[in-house]
Amino acid sequence: MIRSHLLLMMMVCFSFFDASHFSYLMDVSVISEDDNEDDVRLVPNSADDAPRNTNSTQSTVGSSAASVPSRPVGRVVGIIKRNWNSYCGSLEPMPMPAGSGGVAHALFVSKDRRIPKIRIQTRQLGNLLNKRIIVAVDSWDVMSRYPSGHYVRTIGDIGDKETETEVVLIENDINTRPFSTQVLACLPPLPWTLSPEDVANPNRQDLRHVRVFSVDPPGCRDIDDALHCTPLPNGNFEVGVHIADVTNFVHPGTPLDEEASQRATSVYLVGQRIDMLPKPLTEDVCSLRADVERLAFSVIWEMTPDADIISSRYTKSVIKSCAAMSYVEAQARMDDSRLADPLTVDLRNLNSLAKIMRNRRCERGALTLASAEVKFEIDSETHDPLDIGIYQIREANQMIEEFMLAANVSVAEKILQHYPLCSLLRRHPSPTKEMLEPLLRTASSVGLNLDVSSSKALAESLDNAKRDDPYFNKLIRILATRCMTQV
Repeated sequence: MIRSHLLLMMMVCFSFFDASHFSYLMDVSVISEDDNEDDVRLVPNSADDAPRNTNSTQSTVGSSAASVPSRPVGRVVGIIKRNWNSYCGSLEPMPMPAGSGGVAHALFVSKDRRIPKIRIQTRQLGNLLNKRIIVAVDSWDVMSRYPSGHYVRTIGDIGDKETETEVVLIENDINTRPFSTQVLACLPPLPWTLSPEDVANPNRQDLRHVRVFSVDPPGCRDIDDALHCTPLPNGNFEVGVHIADVTNFVHPGTPLDEEASQRATSVYLVGQRIDMLPKPLTEDVCSLRADVERLAFSVIWEMTPDADIISSRYTKSVIKSCAAMSYVEAQARMDDSRLADPLTVDLRNLNSLAKIMRNRRCERGALTLASAEVKFEIDSETHDPLDIGIYQIREANQMIEEFMLAANVSVAEKILQHYPLCSLLRRHPSPTKEMLEPLLRTASSVGLNLDVSSSKALAESLDNAKRDDPYFNKLIRILATRCMTQV
């Protein structure tokens, strides 16, 4: 019995109230091995664990088990731990109690509207009003409408830029702490240079003779991708996408690997970036800067002038970029008819191929959406925004986007070929009728009839949604983006 119980023990999320609110305050339960049990209850005498809405839970579990006989069922026998998180928000406005020097009761309103109000006691109510504060939940009495918690700390004034930025980071559990000494100790010593072992590695191809270049936003320091486009004697092109080989420096099980896995991604704000990996690695050792030798992963195609892929190969590589350009610089080169140097010719060839690839994707039903891409003019002293403008998308931007997509598709096909059981398909679910309603209602109000029967039909409708205002089509695409299901 004990052995079977251990084998069948698992952790599940369980909500006693409205799932949209209270599941965030519960964490895990233990499921027993009694498959014939369809009731859900807590261990008696567990602190503030009185069952609520037991009957509705029973019927839900029972009906699910009846409709799907093979689905295992069980009963909750205990709460392993409570998911009492800390939350950012402010105190509900209220009159100051008489004799404000004593303990005052207040209701805390979280920025996350899914969280119920939290009752706290404080002696410094006057100092906490109009502030963003952090409150932690302690318990939830069975007879109480609200959970009880305690004040943790003050973030800052409501509406202050730095305060609200910190609230966003805390609410999304973004780790902003500096990298630890143990993590930094995993980095190679600077300045880093290519070693003879790297070049002699039979699994790494030496591509330093190839005319590789990068195109990125202005001021980019962590250049993680580069390209090349070399004409072949048969009239085709050899096109390569090269991605910085970070894995050469991030070894499994190290503090650096553990920290990166916890952070998961770099986070970009308007005036701040929180890195997944330390800057010495991303902005120096792995950055594919011009005129320095760097390690990369490369996918290399032979393409016809019509952008048909004849062959593909994948390799670890050593590259030496000849130029690190911004989108504006690359576009200026392509547009200047007086320039005919090899680098400019490579850019024009890539752009020609990218246009064909983009048109082909759109013909197959690819949906081009948009987001509110804006740029800010920032005061150099106060760092306050002075002006705002629309970020201009050029052919150079679309060229890079197209080849990054092509590289992802090729690598995905290679992974599927060799590891079919470990491959995952990312598929965006179709938006529901309710999700599309705001878009259709807005379009109808300005005389537009959007066909949402398929992605291709919607793409064609959006292409035809034009007015005299140059930003009109952009706004319609932004509305369409908001209707899509996020995954």
